[in-house]
Order: sequence, then structure tokens, then C-alpha cells
Amino acid sequence: MDLTEIVKAYDVRGVVPDQLDERVARAVGAAFVRVTGADRIVVAHDMRNSSPLLVAAFAEGATGQGADVVNAGLGPTDMLYYASGSLDLPGAMFTASHNPARYNGIKMCRAGARPIGQETGLADIRDLAQQFLDEAPAPAATTGTVTERDLLTDYGKHLRSLVDLSGIRRLKVVVDAGNGMGGYSVPTVLGDEKLPALPLEIVPMYFELDGSFPNHEANPLEPANIVDLQEKVGAVNADIGLAFDGDADRCFVVDERGEPVPPSAITALVATRELAKVPGATIIHNLIVSHAVPEIVREHGGEPVRTRVGHSFIKAEMAKTGAVFGGEHSAHYYFKDFWFADTGMLAAMHVLAALGGQDRPLSQLVAEFSRYVASGEVNSTVDDQAGRVAAVKARFADAQLDELDGLTVQFDDGSWFNLRASNTEPLLRLNVEARDEQRMAQLRDEVLAVVRG
Repeated sequence: MDLTEIVKAYDVRGVVPDQLDERVARAVGAAFVRVTGADRIVVAHDMRNSSPLLVAAFAEGATGQGADVVNAGLGPTDMLYYASGSLDLPGAMFTASHNPARYNGIKMCRAGARPIGQETGLADIRDLAQQFLDEAPAPAATTGTVTERDLLTDYGKHLRSLVDLSGIRRLKVVVDAGNGMGGYSVPTVLGDEKLPALPLEIVPMYFELDGSFPNHEANPLEPANIVDLQEKVGAVNADIGLAFDGDADRCFVVDERGEPVPPSAITALVATRELAKVPGATIIHNLIVSHAVPEIVREHGGEPVRTRVGHSFIKAEMAKTGAVFGGEHSAHYYFKDFWFADTGMLAAMHVLAALGGQDRPLSQLVAEFSRYVASGEVNSTVDDQAGRVAAVKARFADAQLDELDGLTVQFDDGSWFNLRASNTEPLLRLNVEARDEQRMAQLRDEVLAVVRG
């Protein structure tokens, strides 16, 4: 097996068992302990059928190198970050996020939920694991132990300590878990399953854990996957709808009309709440969010910092700058008071607090944070990603260009687009924004004509 095929920019992602099996997981577990130098680690996993066996193999590799393993069992990815932060241990989360059922993967972090990406240890883990696949590593003098520990309630308590929802007006909230980990965590964090009841009426959709995703893909970024949620919000006259992806580290929002609220608007809304707590603070945003985000951050006295797409890059920049919050177009939201890690649940709680702390409907509340027209992410399957990007660069050579992450092209009228290659799939991802629908559509179609040849 060639691990370069499944070790991506900031995680491991592959088809089970063709690319990722127990043998690979065992080798990665051993390499993870060697590279981090840990004598104790924490692991957790999502609801995919392959996850428990892969976790067990990873733990076997880790204990073989002398490390003790805390197995937190089922949980969302941000529960693993909570575990890594609160226990101060390196961690590994087994999930393929929103990918189809045949995939699985590993997201790894150092103690305190500090990110591990290609340049911060992931390449070293890959190379060492590749060696271990060819020749098993020498075992440690003492084999480590595995202990199981339920951290879900503690995770819920911690989130509730960061956003107090006890005093808001009563809200009816439809939650589409997509048969993913939101169905496991929402009853604890927002419901009354293990903690005191909040002024929330939760209307559950697809809470049954099922890694085959029988109702729809657990990827709310695709419009087709939130149609059921949109209809349900209207049918039950809800105040808000929430949709989580497979490992529940991302949260998407629809308003009381069933209209999607752009993640950029959520980023801006949460940023203003964080800036109210820490005036003048730094806010990180990736280069694909709406230009409204840095504008609103500056208007509220904050310092916006633009960075690359991807959790390891965002987390590293947040740690470097001491930023209190970071947001991405893909609905990943990062918080300083959550060890700079991303948590969709905490972002959802901020939105619920903002909505329930005043009387307007959500559509009116977020209107001030949506200033431009965006295309959303438009994906194109292409064989020659670099060649297509080069063709687009040549076509728009007279505009303002930068290549911080993919190709970003900005125009004098305020419109812009970014074209970048996916880290996990043979796709080019296009995002376009303009001041009106006509200009956005014209620019989008012009770029796609070049991309798709």
C-alpha cells in the first residue's frame, strides 16, 4: 500500500479496506506514538461500520510502542478535540467526515488539540508508517494499556459553560443529523438526556446512527442534502434548522423560512459576539469567505487575518496570532476557548444564543451579515487540475491575482473568485462573489467555461 495516496494535507482519508485497513491503522498508530513521543493518547470514532476495528488496530500499534490509550468511543470530532484539550493528550479521531460510506479516515492532533498537518508531523507519520508496513517496528519494553472513558457529558458541560442558553426565549429547533454523530451528541448538549433542560424544543431528523447514510449524504454543503431540513422547518413552524455533517464538526443553518444562512454570515455573526467579549481581538477567516466578514470585523473594532483553507492552517494561524475565533466557508468554526479547535456545536450554540436573545426572526437577524451574492462552491471533475488553473490564470492575467491557496482573482468592481484543487478528490472548487446576482453569474460562467473546456 502506498500511503501517499491516502495521507492528505491535514488528515488520512481512504477507501476501506482497499486503501485503509487494520494493518495500515496499526502502522499509523505506532508511527503516531513515535512522532509525538507520547506515553498516553486518546482516540474516538464515528458511527461508520469500519471505525471500531480500525480504532482497535490503531490502539494495538500505539500500545505496542509503550503508550497507554484512552478510548473515548463514539463521539463527534470536536469531542475528540475536547478530550485532547482537557486531558492534554495527543489524539486521533477515526472518521471520513462527509465522505461516502466506503471511506474512513484519521484526524490527528498533538496534546491540547494542536493540529497535525503535512508540515507539522503528518508527513513524518506517513513515512514512518510506510516503513512499519514493510517491516514491523520493534516493540517497546512494556506494552501500553487501553482504558475506555465516556467523555460525552463532560464535553456537553464544557460547551454549555462557554455559551449560556438558559435565559434565551424558547426556540423550536429542527436538527438534521444525517444519520451521523449529531444524532449522538445533540441529545446531550442541546437536549435533556444527561444535562438540565434548555429552553429549546428539539425536532430530530435522522438521529439513528447509520454509516451507510440511508436518507442522504451527511454533507450539508450540497444543497440536495438539506432539502428535507428546509421542508421540515416550514412544516413545523420552527425558528431555525441545523444540519450537521457526518462527524458533526460542521454545522449548517437554515432560517425560519427554510432559507440557507451562508456560513460567511454565521462567521460574521459569531465574530461580533466574540469581539464583544474581547474588544480589538484578531479574527481569522479563510480566503473563500465573503468579503463582508473582514468588513464587519473591522467595523466592530477587530483585526481580520486572511489565511488558507483547511483546519490545520487555520489552527496554526490562530495559535500564532492569538485569534479568538476563526471561520471558513465550509462551516468549520474555530474558537480560542476551545483550544483553537473547530466545533460546529459551539457555533450553533452562539447562533441560538443570538437568536434567542432578541425577538426578530433569524432571517432578519442575519440580514445585516449578508452583503454580497455568492455562487457557493461549484465543483468540476477534471483530469489536469494544474493545467486548468493555469488556463484560468492566463485568461484573467490583467486582474489582481494571488496564489495564497489556489488562484484568487479580484476585480475593480469588488467581484472576485477563487479556484483551488480539492485535497481529497479529483476536483477543482470554484467560489465566486459579486455585488449582484447578474455579475456573479456572468463571472461564474466565464470561469467554468475555461475550467471545463
